[in-house]
Amino acid sequence: MFDIGFSELFVIAVVALIVLGPERLPKAARFAGLWMRRARAQWYSVKSELENELAADELRRSLQQTQDELREAHARVQREGQALHREVMGAAADDDADWHPPAEATRDRDAATADTAPVDAVTPAAAETDARPAPRPDER
Repeated sequence: MFDIGFSELFVIAVVALIVLGPERLPKAARFAGLWMRRARAQWYSVKSELENELAADELRRSLQQTQDELREAHARVQREGQALHREVMGAAADDDADWHPPAEATRDRDAATADTAPVDAVTPAAAETDARPAPRPDER
């Protein structure tokens, strides 16, 4: 801070002793120490406030940069996803246009649907007859 060596401090102390005298010198030294502590505390307060503001500003810049990178990555992923979707849909459309099922598969499918004929709706009267137990062969 100041380039004051021991010899300069000694000269200041001798001058203060001569000017203030031995009775007022201790009180003046305490008073000077009090003001030095207050000045130092104020300096540290300003310094820490400035460091906090700089850190907050740096944090804001870092957050903004991260958000920008995230937006950029999101846009890139969306573009690549859309391109992949178009490519897959184009390939699927080409495959659908060129694909014809083999005759065996068509014949097997038609046979399977013929075996599973749709069940007619059951009327309440038919449900009652179906609900009665079938007669035993010896009861006929």
